Amino acid sequence: MQDPNADTEWNDILRKKGILPAKESLKELEREAEEEEQRVLQQSVVKTYEDMTLEELEDNEDEFNEEDERAIEMYRQQRLAELKAAQLRNKFGEVLEISGKDYVQEVTKAGEGLWVILHLYKQGIPLCSLINQHFSRLARKYPDVKFIKAISTTCIPNYPDRNLPTIFVYLEVTCVL
Repeated sequence: MQDPNADTEWNDILRKKGILPAKESLKELEREAEEEEQRVLQQSVVKTYEDMTLEELEDNEDEFNEEDERAIEMYRQQRLAELKAAQLRNKFGEVLEISGKDYVQEVTKAGEGLWVILHLYKQGIPLCSLINQHFSRLARKYPDVKFIKAISTTCIPNYPDRNLPTIFVYLEVTCVL
């Protein structure tokens, strides 16, 4: 005998005559059976704590074993290492004021892989004051970048006021911008 669920012309004719049940009802029955099966499986697998006996609760409590404790300890150590690395990177957070004699130490010998941003300014120039305010905000936002400001004439003798404000960006010893 042929499969009554197969899509054939013969089965379609038999369905029209009422000999075979409609195809949609078969799909619905199958879907309902699958849903019921899923419900039963979920109820058997997941048992709420309210439904458990005292012995079952004690067994579940013991399931937190040494392997779980080791995994948690490994995760804890990894997270602590990440936080320490972030803390080492974030060591600035404020704008430093330097003079010409500090330039080499603070800029050129700042450190490997360290960004240094230097603002040359002069008191009384409004745009310089505005940039100093923004520098303070940026230093707090990017604590891993070294923000430095210096009065132009103390850092570079005879530096022309027409070039102010001036910003230099260094990566290691190279002036990038």
